[in-house]
Amino acid sequence: MTVAQAKKEIARLRKQIDTHNYHYYVLNRPLITDYEYDKLYKRLQSVEERFPQLITPDSPTQRVGGEPLKEFKTVEHETRMLSLDNTYSEDEVKEFDRRVKKVLESGVNYEVTLKVDGVAVALIYENGKLMLGSTRGDGVYGDDITQNLRTIRSVPLRIMTEDAALKNIEVRGEVFLPVSSFTKLNKEREKSGAPSFANPRNAAAGTLKLLAAQKVAKRGLDIFIHTVPRSPGRLYSSLYKTLKALGNSGFKIIPHMRLCSSIEQVLDCISEWQDKRETLGYEVDGLVIKVDNYEQREVLGTTIKSPRWAIAYKYPARQVITKLNDITLQVGRTGRITPVALLEPVLLSGSTISRATLHNEDEIKRKDIRIKDFVVIEKGGEVIPKVVSVVIDRRRGREKVFRFPRICPVCKEKIVRLPDEADWRCVNRSCPAQIKGAILHFASRPAMDIKGLGITLTDQLVDTGLVRSFDEIYRLKKGALVNLERMAEKSAKNLVRSIEQSKDRNFTRVLYGLGIPNIGVNCANILANVFGCIDTIINAKIEEYEKIDGIGNIIAQRIINYFRNKHNLKLIEALKKIGLHFTLDQKQKEILFLQSKTFVFTGELRSIARREAQAMVRKYGGHPGSTVSKKTDYLVCGTKPGSKFDRAKSFGVKILSEQEFLDLIRKGR
Repeated sequence: MTVAQAKKEIARLRKQIDTHNYHYYVLNRPLITDYEYDKLYKRLQSVEERFPQLITPDSPTQRVGGEPLKEFKTVEHETRMLSLDNTYSEDEVKEFDRRVKKVLESGVNYEVTLKVDGVAVALIYENGKLMLGSTRGDGVYGDDITQNLRTIRSVPLRIMTEDAALKNIEVRGEVFLPVSSFTKLNKEREKSGAPSFANPRNAAAGTLKLLAAQKVAKRGLDIFIHTVPRSPGRLYSSLYKTLKALGNSGFKIIPHMRLCSSIEQVLDCISEWQDKRETLGYEVDGLVIKVDNYEQREVLGTTIKSPRWAIAYKYPARQVITKLNDITLQVGRTGRITPVALLEPVLLSGSTISRATLHNEDEIKRKDIRIKDFVVIEKGGEVIPKVVSVVIDRRRGREKVFRFPRICPVCKEKIVRLPDEADWRCVNRSCPAQIKGAILHFASRPAMDIKGLGITLTDQLVDTGLVRSFDEIYRLKKGALVNLERMAEKSAKNLVRSIEQSKDRNFTRVLYGLGIPNIGVNCANILANVFGCIDTIINAKIEEYEKIDGIGNIIAQRIINYFRNKHNLKLIEALKKIGLHFTLDQKQKEILFLQSKTFVFTGELRSIARREAQAMVRKYGGHPGSTVSKKTDYLVCGTKPGSKFDRAKSFGVKILSEQEFLDLIRKGR
């Protein structure tokens, strides 16, 4: 066989195998027997072994391979992976519909899908080939888990289509573990003495974190594609139509997808799946309702955390009764004190529950919750389940009313409750609980990324008095660390090195690491680009914050309050002396010629993909917006612009053609 013949044979075999994988793993309608499939696969392996130069990453034989990774690389999402607002009320679904129609001038269709309880991921294809797969992470940055996602048989390594618009695309979906695979996995873990997973979602999340793809491949993960963040082209103005096309191109889309022309049809779907979801072979906890038209979505826009064009309806949580043995208090890194119920362990939705949040003092009084009560608990989309109510009929007179203390349970200092807040807070900045929370946040990967500084070590550092605030991390020496429990000389050396390396983190990460209330990674990036240095941020007035797209009055006030605190200012000065970056570096400054400018795009760009244009705006300090408002600086128009064009004209927004935008970038560089 010549190389040319081998190339032709490999192409033929791959195409056949891709087709059979699609019918077997996606459509669940195999066309051939397992024996016949194995013959095709082994034939392909044989030819590739003879001609290894013809092996490519998208070959079916390359789904599992390579050495285990040492760690996952961090990648930035081209479009933020936002989380959805949740509701448990049909009235709130109607209110969502009213808000949407108030903004849109034309009718609206809703794309409604089952809300599969899994792990959100993004897949990027170039020229029809899978190039990158990543986790949601914090919505801005995620982990590169391409190697693990390739092991999932329902993830196409190549898109089966001749439609050029679908070959360069980002799709998003939910990785999940079918109930049958979850049951099998836990049985195997029990036999080997390993702890069981609490539920299928935890099992899926844990599996995707494995660094060895060979182990991932054995777990039986599956995936449903449910989102395409941007229209692939002018023929795809509808998400529903786009997903249908992808479903015919090798992707496994969520079954039972519905296109609804009225909110009444949406409510019918909610009613229909109330009980039917229990018959599925995977966990579904609600429905996702999205505006179907891409252009209408852009008009509606997003908040910093959630899209305004989508909402998740969650079915009433499953409930169970158990005994409340005691109430304890947790102190968070901001000083907020949260009461937590200690429960008689009970099984709920596949998890053993022994703790549940009680939220605050008012909630305990309103529900008249007492120690030794029998209580109804539920999981309603929260990490920690909540106490819904008390079973009054089961009271025997031995129950004890809980008195919320007036001192911090950790540091024993007085606690305060502001007039406009429901929470009690410890305001002692030396409180060990707050220090521990602040250190863990500061050392986390999106912030300073100090490897080795986890919960156990942080507890030891604070409890022994070695660290009293996170600036003191930088004064740690190997000699002091080796005396700590489970801290060998090599571990101490590695930690000191990681601490030293963290001094090179950029201004955005340092700003996020400070732990300013309500300031996530994305917001920290915006503040860093707009203001350029910490001193400008400290001295900014509330009006300057409110002008920034995505920062409203509440977040602005919390930023102001943070920088009014003398302790926080003293901490920043200490970190400056240590050498941390509180200013955009000179190279960054020189290229931020779009600083504080907001760009919105409409229509189809011909010479550059929209995501690339948005990335350019970010790179040079600007903000790519999704909707036109009075705060928008530029609207960039491609061919066939939508309603954004008229809105921009009415607001007096400067309008650029695609070429004018590219010229602006070129001149600025």
